[in-house]
Amino acid sequence: MSIDCAAMTDSTCGTVGSLIQDTRARLAAAGITSGDQEAVWLIEFVLGISSMTQVIDRDRPLSTDELARVQALVARRTTREPLQYILGTQEFCGIEFAVTPAVLIPRPETELLVGEVLRRVAPAQEATVVDVCTGSGCIAVAVARLRSRTRVIATDISSASLVVARQNARRHGVDDRITWMEGDMLEPLVERKLDGCVDVVVANPPYIAESNWTDLQPEVRDFEPRRALVAGPRGTESHERLLQDARRYLSAGGALIMEIGAGQGKEVHQLVENNGGYGPVRLLRDPADIERVVIVERKEE
Repeated sequence: MSIDCAAMTDSTCGTVGSLIQDTRARLAAAGITSGDQEAVWLIEFVLGISSMTQVIDRDRPLSTDELARVQALVARRTTREPLQYILGTQEFCGIEFAVTPAVLIPRPETELLVGEVLRRVAPAQEATVVDVCTGSGCIAVAVARLRSRTRVIATDISSASLVVARQNARRHGVDDRITWMEGDMLEPLVERKLDGCVDVVVANPPYIAESNWTDLQPEVRDFEPRRALVAGPRGTESHERLLQDARRYLSAGGALIMEIGAGQGKEVHQLVENNGGYGPVRLLRDPADIERVVIVERKEE
């Protein structure tokens, strides 16, 4: 991409300050409500200058190459491609994870799952935790980093997702403590002789109903992996499968911890009752006061 600065006006190129203004305007025109902050992040990513430096050096002239590199990324963002895919990272539980279009972008509310696993597994405990639909590996890696004696098994149906997850595990020094298994949800465990041996099954499974797909934000609908988001006509099909299959592997008192979509608490509660074999349902709310995590424990037989 080549830009002729001489052919442009001072309001569209030339200095850091004018680039910030132009970038914010372009993002706003594309319907991006957080465009003011994203403009700063994009410029910092490309030029390596902090937000404070961008203010101090507003009059610093920019080269054609610098402008081209920033504007190439801005062009991608105006198509509503997620900023995380453009920058290639997303923070989760205080650490940075690589993300690509092969994986779902980790959300802050999913940190509730990690917090509940840590609450149930003591630091010195030699527990077994299975992370289903691991995606970027954010849950598995976070648990492995914070519970060094815990055996973590992570499954995903997507081989491309597992590549990203292992990259993140190596980056944070825990790849040797996580067993990666390709397959649909808990199916990879069938031959592992883990019946009744798992302390926690944790999952952020697909939970969007097919009828809601077209109503999602374009960043989600057009760019994130559909298979990681859509469960089926109801949106709770994955939860039902997990409730049915996890009983086989959980130890007595072992917990199944699942993220759910807004408004799904009542339906998932009913699924627990229909399946049997579990104790009372506990629901956690996210910072937006939405029921976000369901927790059940396997009853002793």
